[in-house]
Amino acid sequence: MENTEKTNWKVDPAHSEIEFKVKHMMISTVSGSFSEFDGEIEAEDDTFKNAKFKFSAKIDSISTKNKDRDTHLKSDDFFNAEKHPRLTFESKSYDGEKMVGEMTIRDVTKEVTLDVDFNGIAEDQYGQTKAGFEATGSINRKDFGLNWSAVTEAGNVVVSDKVRLIANLQFIKQ
Repeated sequence: MENTEKTNWKVDPAHSEIEFKVKHMMISTVSGSFSEFDGEIEAEDDTFKNAKFKFSAKIDSISTKNKDRDTHLKSDDFFNAEKHPRLTFESKSYDGEKMVGEMTIRDVTKEVTLDVDFNGIAEDQYGQTKAGFEATGSINRKDFGLNWSAVTEAGNVVVSDKVRLIANLQFIKQ
């Protein structure tokens, strides 16, 4: 009889970060992050192969270290935090290196592939078992209805369409 016992892991927000990077006027990169998020994993074993990953971030918690820009990002030009308060991701497959899943931003769901480094499992000083992952990928913001655009007088696009995602996540075995 196959062991169907699954292990649940919950994200440890104190030791995790969700960031994004986008080119500004094509000459510099603006970084942002979400300070409020949650995530969980349902795994068959400690390799996490074929585990189910779920994740969501609160749009209102977005920060680019610029209040006006953050307010603009929360508006209907971009995320429309009022109508669509969360960004979500749910995995469909994970082979230990690539994770394919459905990302939902606003009311648009698209398949996204992330590169994932599994950094291993360790026990902390409180006896909790932790697992660490780093996931990276890129999306086109316009695929998700984040369509706002502007061009400078010199003809530079203000915000590039490509957004890089970087998630450093630590999970606690439940």
